[in-house]
Amino acid sequence: MRNTLDLVFCGTPSFAVPTLEKLAECGFRIAWVVTQPDRPKGRGLEVVASPVKQSALRLGVPVTQPERIKNNDEFRAQLEDLKPDAIIVVGYGRIIPQWMLDLPRLGNINLHASLLPKYRGAAPIQWAIARGETVTGVTTMKIDAGLDTGDVLLQKECSIAPDDTAETLSPKLASLGADLTVETLRGLLAGNIHPQPQNDSRATLAPILKKEDGLIDFSKTAAEVVNRLRGFQPWPGAYTKFRGKNLQVWNASAVDRELPPGQIEIAGDQLLAGCGAKSSINLMEVQLEGKKRVTAAEFVRGYRLQSGERLGSSA
Repeated sequence: MRNTLDLVFCGTPSFAVPTLEKLAECGFRIAWVVTQPDRPKGRGLEVVASPVKQSALRLGVPVTQPERIKNNDEFRAQLEDLKPDAIIVVGYGRIIPQWMLDLPRLGNINLHASLLPKYRGAAPIQWAIARGETVTGVTTMKIDAGLDTGDVLLQKECSIAPDDTAETLSPKLASLGADLTVETLRGLLAGNIHPQPQNDSRATLAPILKKEDGLIDFSKTAAEVVNRLRGFQPWPGAYTKFRGKNLQVWNASAVDRELPPGQIEIAGDQLLAGCGAKSSINLMEVQLEGKKRVTAAEFVRGYRLQSGERLGSSA
């Protein structure tokens, strides 16, 4: 029996890089890396290669960047010529067509940043934090035609710290997932992994984030507001209205203080805003539209805030 596998790797974001590099480090033969085309980024709209492409170039692995893959005869012919044992997919950003699912003998294996069937979708890390989970994890699964519905291969849990944000949790899960992908491939090679169907009745969704997901709803509890702020980093974050302008909230904590939803109270150096269920948030760092990021104390002094003012759409 062969002691290694020929792989094609499909991925784009930073989250996928540890898996690509771990596979190479462990001696798997990576014949090809498939990633998204270079895109303009930042204020200067400089064209930038994806993190996966940059990693592949460092590793000396050939890279392709098709605009589409479903009806791309040239891409299909090249992939079929490679005859990979498995295709590894980590945050690639394209739906994998059926012809590609059928190609490798071990299938298309996806690393997903949740404990499936929970948090199927594009933003599992963000929604797990936003919904107050204290434990999440990573899953390897065989991709099928559905949205993260394929049979589970292996899973590994990871705790979510109270101060974790999507930005701090993501690299932890990426590292955990890299090890799990290697373990999965070795198990498949040895024949001791048995795919398990997901329980669809326990599925939850983690849809792609929208700008409006960051709008603070002060009728929610303070814990819910803070969890969403933590989860939706770096975008869309958490924001509200203050005196008709957007106010970005960068850092906040939940406190046990009863105030009407959205109403401000200045308590010493603290800037409090009422939330649902007789709770409040302590706004620690904020940024008014067009201004710099400041502490709550600086914001109170600079704008001469008064207790009783309100935050929100009617402010």
